[in-house]
Amino acid sequence: MYADVIVDIASERVDRVFVYAVPEKYAATFCPGTRVRVPFGFREKEGYILRMRESTDFDPARIREIISPMEDYPAIPENLIALAEEVRADSHCPLCEALRLMIPSEMRGERIRVKTETCLRVTFPPQDAEKMIAEQSRSWRRKLILTALSDGLEHPLEEIRSLIKNWSEPVEQLARLGLIERHEREVFRNPWHGETEHSGDPELTAEQQDALVELIPALHRGKGETFLLHGVTGSGKTEVFVRLVRQALQMGKSAVILVPEIALTPQMTRYFHSRFGEELAVLHSRLTAGERFDEWRRIRFGKARIVVGARSAIFAPVRDPGVFIIDEEHETTYLSDHFPQYDARRIAEKRAVREGAAVVLASATPSIATYARARRGDFTLIEMPHRVLDRPLPRITVTDMREELRLGNRSIFSEALKTELRECLSRGEQAMLFMNRRGYAPFVNCRKCGESIRCRVCDVTMTYHATDGRLHCHYCGGSEPMPERCPSCQSPYIRTCGIGTQKVEEEVRNLFGAACVRMDNDTTASRDAHEKLLNRFRTGEAQVLIGTQMIAKGHDFPSVTLVGAVLADSTLNLPDYRSAERTFQLLVQVAGRAGRGEKEGHVIIQTYQPEHYAIRAAEKQDYRLFFNEEFTRRKRDLYPPFTQMDRVLFEGADQQKVRDECAAAEERIRAYLQEKDDLRRRVLFIRSDDAPISRIQNRYRAQVLIKMIDLPVMEPLLQFVQEMVSERENTANGQVTASFEMNPVSLA
Repeated sequence: MYADVIVDIASERVDRVFVYAVPEKYAATFCPGTRVRVPFGFREKEGYILRMRESTDFDPARIREIISPMEDYPAIPENLIALAEEVRADSHCPLCEALRLMIPSEMRGERIRVKTETCLRVTFPPQDAEKMIAEQSRSWRRKLILTALSDGLEHPLEEIRSLIKNWSEPVEQLARLGLIERHEREVFRNPWHGETEHSGDPELTAEQQDALVELIPALHRGKGETFLLHGVTGSGKTEVFVRLVRQALQMGKSAVILVPEIALTPQMTRYFHSRFGEELAVLHSRLTAGERFDEWRRIRFGKARIVVGARSAIFAPVRDPGVFIIDEEHETTYLSDHFPQYDARRIAEKRAVREGAAVVLASATPSIATYARARRGDFTLIEMPHRVLDRPLPRITVTDMREELRLGNRSIFSEALKTELRECLSRGEQAMLFMNRRGYAPFVNCRKCGESIRCRVCDVTMTYHATDGRLHCHYCGGSEPMPERCPSCQSPYIRTCGIGTQKVEEEVRNLFGAACVRMDNDTTASRDAHEKLLNRFRTGEAQVLIGTQMIAKGHDFPSVTLVGAVLADSTLNLPDYRSAERTFQLLVQVAGRAGRGEKEGHVIIQTYQPEHYAIRAAEKQDYRLFFNEEFTRRKRDLYPPFTQMDRVLFEGADQQKVRDECAAAEERIRAYLQEKDDLRRRVLFIRSDDAPISRIQNRYRAQVLIKMIDLPVMEPLLQFVQEMVSERENTANGQVTASFEMNPVSLA
């Protein structure tokens, strides 16, 4: 018996199958997906069995033998092996890199172990318990222990330890008498720390019922269909998810629900845990290594059939999936920003087709690409244009901050927002203030020479943080004291400029004396920080929630009647073709947090560009108005989804070497295209230049940008570029690194 094995070494030079002999004692247990230890050169390495075979064309005398399995079960189901091979083809990465996505990272190198606990159990039938307990009259400790164990079930030793002191000797005595037995059992670490109120099902609206009439038959058809559930904020999409998942479970199937932010995981988990209890597992990066490992194993063993998690949960080893739900599908966090690259939404579609499940992409503000595919007929479009209980959408007021400045208001709050916030707080209601920049001030400059203080190792301005009075770089994490004089001209005239979440918080406290909760990357770095901060707001301990985009979506606080977008332009002027789309989405999503209870909501959008089409569409909460404008602009200017933009990013400590490598790569790509007329005609441009952020952590950055059309035809070019990058990485001395990014999340 032989096995085709992929060795866990991420190198193009070993990205192929190696044949190993299977020891006779494992012949009946080894199967595809089993992780094994194998001899490789003079070392022992980990590997993945892809296939089993009875014979081989190689000389059996020269074939080395597998050393041992790493688990007593196949870690990767066969369906996920096939998925990994698709990821490899799409991302142009070694197969072992794709296979690594299918398991918790801690399993590699055996960095995590199965947790066990000692248990006790009586050896006699429960009906004999009274007699056995009575025979221990000379020892009240033994009597108490037998009483605790008299139901005949297994009890953790910890339970006995908490019951009585000096437990060790009586336990040993009972064991010697043969009345109890001790053994080890496996336990799963539990990441669920909250309490859940179990409530009945709410009555469905007509729109929710209509959506389920479309969706439930797709579970039975099992043809891998994809649906776009376009529902306004507060329309009850989550309850549709619950009913759909319940139907999948009744059919003996499983379900995966993805959320874009870890901040949303506790809310979604609480909602599903209240309805499904222990059927639910959670997967995200804020779990401990042990919790993540155990949740993954609960899924792998079929103990949990519902998975809620962030992007990587799309690879969860659920058995017989019935539905994949991608909530807030428009979010860029579903795109992997590190190697190997993947899009969780596309992975869901691939799994659904392969495993006979349905995909539900849900959003109040779908991405341009997704909505275009739905209009084209690739997906089935389901609309939910009204809120639950016919609650009105919030009233939106756009405030022109240019006019506020002309009238002498130099505050970060317009007069309208100050008035509304004061009245909201006086009524005992809650408010949310959205500012998509953390820190106190985005930059600090000198009023004499005009120079901004920049990070010493990154090509970006430093942000002032009032909490510690220091300047911070949000790219490398470095910090330094706030200078008393300008580093360039030694002038003492240093000032902070711009607005961040800390400044908004300070202004609210100074103007209104209100209790605030601030949510940004600075306040949510610790474990469970998201949930703790949200609970403070949910319970009314704080009246105002201030935050970045992590507060803009998904949250449901019935007492919030006012939302303020303090500076709507913060994302509108980014050097990215998606800036208008992201601004519209953020504004509509954050506006949707208002008026979700019985009282009507009011939203104030502060902007210096009230005439911009993204602002105008957000004011009207009109997705189609925005889509038509943006779709027309992208078609005219040839931006995705009409084209694809890829880049090769070079990084290194020597700026000239980085630029030289980048220019050489451009020349190689151009030379390749010279011989491929059919491909060259479809490339709109190739350009090498410094990256917009030309230095991070003292490593210079340059890029080759490629813009192309007719992507399926361009696959040979993509393959060539990836092979060029891989070949270069395998032979380079490490002074300059390169990576290939397809449709990068950020072009910075």
